[in-house]
Amino acid sequence: MTSDAPVAGLVLAAGGGRRYGMPKALVEFEGSLLVERAVRTAAAVCDPVLVVLGAQAVDVWRTADLTGATVLANADWETGMASSLRTGLNGLRGWPGRVDAVLVQLVDVPGMTPAALARVAAHAAPDALAVATYDGVRGHPVLLGREHWAGVAATATGDEGARAYLAAREVTEVDCTGLADPTDLDVPPAP
Repeated sequence: MTSDAPVAGLVLAAGGGRRYGMPKALVEFEGSLLVERAVRTAAAVCDPVLVVLGAQAVDVWRTADLTGATVLANADWETGMASSLRTGLNGLRGWPGRVDAVLVQLVDVPGMTPAALARVAAHAAPDALAVATYDGVRGHPVLLGREHWAGVAATATGDEGARAYLAAREVTEVDCTGLADPTDLDVPPAP
């Protein structure tokens, strides 16, 4: 059963981008920063939108147009994505107004679209767990209903995020093939 409460958007953009050579939030892609693209995409579907920054957070905050997003700082960003996920979920726990679910998206997936987010968001409910699939392979976004936030936060470690939590539960797979490009930018494109 889905709810009519808003679905929050959570953009994880705190990493240092070791393999990329710089924080991916500051990477320019097709005329805008990756973090700006991710926030705009989330804002087309989600309310509120939270973005978690870490590596060079002040530079990202000063440089990027994050209009409409609430910025959260993850002081423990070097420990991996799980700490950013916890930071975002903790930020939502005290959110004024009702939020029944959150769509989690990564900053380094510039091919994400509002259409893919909306298809997964359609499954929002306090007890929902859903994940986008592309040609049968799980990807992002991931939808976490409010009832799961504490469990996800408690089990997330390192760069695994919600993976272990989701692996132990029934998760709705939402086919988003053709709606978005799930490819993440791990390394800079070849010159």
